[in-house]
Amino acid sequence: MPGENLTRDEARERASLISVDGYEVSLDLRSAVGDTDAEPRTFRSVTTLRFRCAEPGASTFADLLAPSVTAVRLNGRDLDPGAVFDGSRILLEDLREENELVVDAQCAYSRTGEGMHRFVDPEDGEVYLYTQYEPADARRVFANFEQPDLKAPYRFEVRAPEGWTVWSNGAGEQADGVWRFAETKPISTYITAVVAGPYHYVTDTYERVLEDGTRLEIPLGAMCRKGLARHFDADDVFLVTKQGLDFFHDHFDYPYPFGKYDQAFVPEYNLGAMENPGMVTFREEYIFRGRVTRASYERRANVVLHEMAHMWFGDLVTMRWWDDLWLKESFADFMGTFSMVEATRFDNGWTTFANNRKAWAYRADQLPSTHPVTADIRDLQDAKLNFDGITYAKGASVLKQLVAYVGRDAFLEGARRYFKRHAYGNTRLEDLLSVLHETSGRDMTAWSRAWLQTAGVNALTPQVILNAEGRITELAVVQEAPESHPTLRPHRVAVGLYRREDADGSLVRYARAEVDVDGPRTVVAELAGADAPELVLVNDDDLTYCKVRFDENSLATLRERLGEITDPLARALCWSALWNLTRDALMPARDFLDLVLRFAGRETDIGVLQMLHAWARTALVHYAAPLWRATGERLLAQGALHELRIAEPGSQHQLTWARFFASVASDAADLQLLQGLLQGTAKIDGLDVDQELRWALLEPLAAHGAADESALAAELARDDTASGKRHHVRCLAARPSAAVKAQAWAAVVESDALSNALVEATIAGFAQPSQRELVTPYVPKYFAVIARIWEERSIQIGMDVVRGLFPSLQDSPETLEATDAWLAAHADAPPALCRLVLEARDDLARALRAQECDATAG
Repeated sequence: MPGENLTRDEARERASLISVDGYEVSLDLRSAVGDTDAEPRTFRSVTTLRFRCAEPGASTFADLLAPSVTAVRLNGRDLDPGAVFDGSRILLEDLREENELVVDAQCAYSRTGEGMHRFVDPEDGEVYLYTQYEPADARRVFANFEQPDLKAPYRFEVRAPEGWTVWSNGAGEQADGVWRFAETKPISTYITAVVAGPYHYVTDTYERVLEDGTRLEIPLGAMCRKGLARHFDADDVFLVTKQGLDFFHDHFDYPYPFGKYDQAFVPEYNLGAMENPGMVTFREEYIFRGRVTRASYERRANVVLHEMAHMWFGDLVTMRWWDDLWLKESFADFMGTFSMVEATRFDNGWTTFANNRKAWAYRADQLPSTHPVTADIRDLQDAKLNFDGITYAKGASVLKQLVAYVGRDAFLEGARRYFKRHAYGNTRLEDLLSVLHETSGRDMTAWSRAWLQTAGVNALTPQVILNAEGRITELAVVQEAPESHPTLRPHRVAVGLYRREDADGSLVRYARAEVDVDGPRTVVAELAGADAPELVLVNDDDLTYCKVRFDENSLATLRERLGEITDPLARALCWSALWNLTRDALMPARDFLDLVLRFAGRETDIGVLQMLHAWARTALVHYAAPLWRATGERLLAQGALHELRIAEPGSQHQLTWARFFASVASDAADLQLLQGLLQGTAKIDGLDVDQELRWALLEPLAAHGAADESALAAELARDDTASGKRHHVRCLAARPSAAVKAQAWAAVVESDALSNALVEATIAGFAQPSQRELVTPYVPKYFAVIARIWEERSIQIGMDVVRGLFPSLQDSPETLEATDAWLAAHADAPPALCRLVLEARDDLARALRAQECDATAG
């Protein structure tokens, strides 16, 4: 669509020309209910936009994505909508110093999770609405200047169906059938929000006496669909919310500035959550319908606190353009874990961060699309793809390193000055660096150049020289960088020495030194003379961002004694390093799987265990030599079943092993056990097969042809809910039939009838590891359709299709060649599309290298 992909240059030009005084937005959502044949289903949106122009007489444009525009009035003049609106932009000519624009439009409800999403609950027929805008979908709901640096206050009013409640960023009141909301502080378009429907709503209050003696009272709210109300543990959500507000008030010295604090758990959400001030939205999967592990509650707490950190980093102070997306996302990712560890019951959060979040960053930073933390974002499509492991997890890791570099007190004081200096404004990299230089006295320019403005990940390897008495003569850390990104960075690291000291043979740390690693080789003088270690762990305590390597002796120790490391964080760091060796084809996949089989059963941290299971699945499906896969699958299933049977009855470890066993089960005996657990004819002491676990057991049965369409229909009848529908659709697509695959492909590729959640579910079921040959015919079909999909669908659906249907299971040089041929033939395709294909190609090439490595081990 012309003009839909706003460029950075266009945004800069518009920002230099205009400033916005305020918006009044009136939405009529009564059309959300009732039968209609209209396509698309629309609602009325009337926007009054007041703004100033620095150059009277100049021209610019407003943004709007809508099926039709009824009227446009600029400074009292009625404009011809057909002449000024092209489907994505409204031309504004002959501007005055002070201007008023009124746009009356028919905007479309969304089924893709972008703009005003409309969901019909299959359980009771109720309709639920919510908005999701980042980075630029507010223009699907009201006319605006859709860029983060044109902040303004907003007044919303909403007409809704009878019996509904409506929420927005500000506090609301209903009168005469209209909900009117308090004017917001100056905020960006992408964090305005509306949630409407018959939601189940729970309230609480946060109170605090500030340092100046004033009393701060924040109304709290939490909501979900009525169908989920019986599962909603709002008390725990409020507990974490209050703990987070305490933490941020203690450390930021800037009271929460947005009045109320509502949190909505909404259906078919594309993201984990979104930081709309006063009206945070989350995916409803954070409301647990069945029994889950502590890791799931930790993950939810982390997301709650991540979004809360955004109230300051992102909402109060916002990046000028998406190049500096890290100014909000990296900080929120870091502060989410920082606050969780210090303020909640989840005090092992840094272990999860080291093992889970950083794995996401390491993968992203080794893709051909890697970029500096401060990225080069040319347009909105670039921005959409940059919500990635680098912007989030690498940025957070870099900030963890920064805290070690400047000191905790200087870092937090810098944050406090940053908020006060730039409140309700927009910033760039240099604005943050200047306050950190003030508070720490450290040279932030060199640090920024190395950590924020270059891409790639360094590898750190210890070198140990011993004397005849078995003591360390010299211990050095060698730093390497890939040829594609050769920067060697300054690292503040801890080097830990481990050996068996206890009677039970546990591996414990007996010496530690912190050192600044800079350049290709750094000697750790403090450890000279220490007794010979059995394990040297570079980056002990996870202070920096790097790939950890091992000397030969340390690697040999891990192969034999990994499970005997007593410290959970050190053990998690070793697992992460071993996984990176596997991904880099430096360790055979079967060796990694052997380590999982021998030592994962001893893992005490449930989040780490779940990550090991995910890595083991990836190693088996993508990195193991094809001729060894069947053997590996059998070993993994046997090992998982053994751990399941010996796990403490009713424990979270038992539940985790049950889910993992289901994911790798394949032979007749395994499938028979899954069937027995479903039917109640088989029992494992303490294992409660609730509805969510039933679906987890049913999917592999469907994939292996042991559960037919009637069995799936019966399960849906048992769980006729929105969640059940998603599970049902995924299981249907998983069945081993050519006709089933053709039907699933057509539903996603040839039709846009499915909602975003059902597209995701269909894609998840389509390609099963046991069905490689069955989906081989879709390799050429994939490359034939992705350009059209990208052009015709929303960017969210385009991303889901291009990523999700890439033929990664057809892991052969021929698929690699087909990918290269597409890239060569589509050099002029949108860069964001090419990036997705290039990333998938890199994953495939990595898998082929790993398979070659694994084959040599046989």
